[in-house]
Amino acid sequence: MHGRIIRGGDEAMEVNEGSTRFGLWYVHVRWSGTIIYHVRFSRVPVAGPVPVPLAQYLSGREIDLSTFTCGAVPPGEHYGRIYREVQQIPYGETATYGEIAERAGTHARVVGQALSRNLLPLIIPCHRVVSRSGIGGFTPDPAIKEDLLEMESRGKRRSRKKTETGDES
Repeated sequence: MHGRIIRGGDEAMEVNEGSTRFGLWYVHVRWSGTIIYHVRFSRVPVAGPVPVPLAQYLSGREIDLSTFTCGAVPPGEHYGRIYREVQQIPYGETATYGEIAERAGTHARVVGQALSRNLLPLIIPCHRVVSRSGIGGFTPDPAIKEDLLEMESRGKRRSRKKTETGDES
């Protein structure tokens, strides 16, 4: 859906919805300007645009998605601390549920619960949080998490290679 008007008090804003491909999946995005309200993976496309940086990221480019604002308010300050810690994980790197729990002052299982309720995967990059003994979970399919991590690993290697050769194009 493109161009739905949402009214809040005296203000109205246009909220866009669209999808872009990522492998066998479509990534649905509900957004307005730099505010992202919802991201989800589906096998069925939704007609309409997605933010250009998000499409570039999903095509394998190393793009900083932290420029987007989270429009979905996390349930409670506890989850908010977890989400902020997850947003600090750099592109192409991972942290364990336990490491995030330690930084956020909670337990690894609580981190897993918070990430399973994350309405903004990619913006709050929960795919970068892994179990100490494996990949960990991801909704709707852990294979998406593996693909995202592999894509970021390739992107990071390309960036490193360009830096080493002086090719900044």
